[in-house]
Amino acid sequence: MPLTRSFRETVQARARRDVKFRQALLREATQALLDGDLEQGLAAMRSCINATIGFEKLGQALGRSPKGLMRMFGPSGNPTAENLLAVISLLEEETGVRLQVRAVADIA
Repeated sequence: MPLTRSFRETVQARARRDVKFRQALLREATQALLDGDLEQGLAAMRSCINATIGFEKLGQALGRSPKGLMRMFGPSGNPTAENLLAVISLLEEETGVRLQVRAVADIA
């Protein structure tokens, strides 16, 4: 049975209408990066960008090449802290999500 909408379109539509879904996308990406899982964090950040603002609009907002941003968040990407934080800040603004970092005791 053929799908009527692509997965990306479905995720984008949900992200547009559901603030909790947007929060979850951005939170998952950021948490993976904070946990040191760069591969998963970049993949999740890429999904978050695709589902919300898109690389074209992100590139315009940051004054960077969309293709360069795609490479930055690709499997072998290695964004600088400056670029990563600029993207997270813009995603917070665009999605209406405000991330907060808090310390929790590691119970071992």
